[in-house]
Amino acid sequence: MMEAYKILYQGGEGELVEKKSRFIATTRPVKTEEEAAAFVEEMKKKYWDARHNCHAWVIGERGQLCRCSDDGEPAQTAGRPMLDVLLGEGIRDICVVVTRYFGGTLLGTGGLVRAYSGAVQEGLRSSVVVEKLPGRRLRIVTDYNGIGKVQYVAGQLGAAVLDTEYTQQVAVTLMAPPDAAGQLIAQVTERTAGKAQIEEEGMQYYGIVQGEILLF
Repeated sequence: MMEAYKILYQGGEGELVEKKSRFIATTRPVKTEEEAAAFVEEMKKKYWDARHNCHAWVIGERGQLCRCSDDGEPAQTAGRPMLDVLLGEGIRDICVVVTRYFGGTLLGTGGLVRAYSGAVQEGLRSSVVVEKLPGRRLRIVTDYNGIGKVQYVAGQLGAAVLDTEYTQQVAVTLMAPPDAAGQLIAQVTERTAGKAQIEEEGMQYYGIVQGEILLF
């Protein structure tokens, strides 16, 4: 069964400074562990002069692939806290690398945990996270008298309009929430007196970013 979940759509970068130590968090969308590992190596080469490049990633719609590394920091003070932030936010298909430039002052175990966790949160603030929503894709063909009724029902039931074609008739393609699709079909059929032609095109994930509809 398809369920909604959040993914990293666009990566970003954030920075936190703690007692002169710089913590630079970089996020990137990844779909495989190979992509995540390649990104970690890319960041290690970019920040080759840093003392630590710690990382964490979560991949898969259920977050089934999780990895993290302290990269030389004391055990459980970097990678695991970073991973906990990602899991706590429920974000999938994401890799984050936190680069540390040592400032000369030891932060202690608690200080490191707070710094690495805080850096990831800073990185997420500059990133774009999208909720992938399951939808039933429908194509509705109606006459010009029926288009307003279709648009009204779609709006009432939270369906996202993907495309509208105007010819001798009007064809509307939309994504309906699975639990509302049956009601949408019934209401459109009733309001158009059965004149609307409704074709189901299957299930698909979609998301909305700044008002733009994305298909996955």
